[in-house]
Amino acid sequence: MKALGILMLDTRFPRIEGDIGNPASFDFPVIYRRLEGVGPADAVAARPDEPRLMAALEANARELAAAGAAGISTSCGFLALFQKELEAMSPVPVATSALLLIAGLKGRKVGVVTASVRNLTHRHLAAVDAPADTPIEGMPEGGAFAATFLADGLDLDRAAVERETIEAGRALMRKNPGIDAIVLECTNLPPYRRALEAALGVEVYDVLDLLRDFWKRLDPDVEPG
Repeated sequence: MKALGILMLDTRFPRIEGDIGNPASFDFPVIYRRLEGVGPADAVAARPDEPRLMAALEANARELAAAGAAGISTSCGFLALFQKELEAMSPVPVATSALLLIAGLKGRKVGVVTASVRNLTHRHLAAVDAPADTPIEGMPEGGAFAATFLADGLDLDRAAVERETIEAGRALMRKNPGIDAIVLECTNLPPYRRALEAALGVEVYDVLDLLRDFWKRLDPDVEPG
């Protein structure tokens, strides 16, 4: 059976439905492979150890393909930095990050809500052909989101993370009038997408949108919809 392969950071935090790390988030088969020893702090960085990360990504991507993955994604939007390198070496197609959606939203004023505004750089955007001037807003550095997903905590305050996501979205739109679409960089944020759309009145896109369309291109038996 064909499946989508997902390269997972080495984490312990809860992964509720809607999170990329929960198989219930998908209506098609997924298989996971953990990047042992590569955690959130390694990936969510302005200047990551690129040789180390690329070596881990390459080895595990090949293992996923050998295990039957028809295509490969990752559990961290910051791994967009390696999109082109992974495409070049992977035996199957690759879609690393929701940031890939930006280039396809032509004619829209797109903003990004990210796990870390100070670490998401122009290089991450350039790696997925997104405009360098794309407006970006980050989740609060000392909040509930950071305590769970950046510090790899064991507890998740879902209501607090939802509030922080809405606050980040409002700040993004306040600073950048005219935004009519938001992309959620972080793969842990899709559970809060509907609340964000309701609060802001704009369309919100996330990694699950990316991978739904990616899967349709990988599997010709999937009905378009």
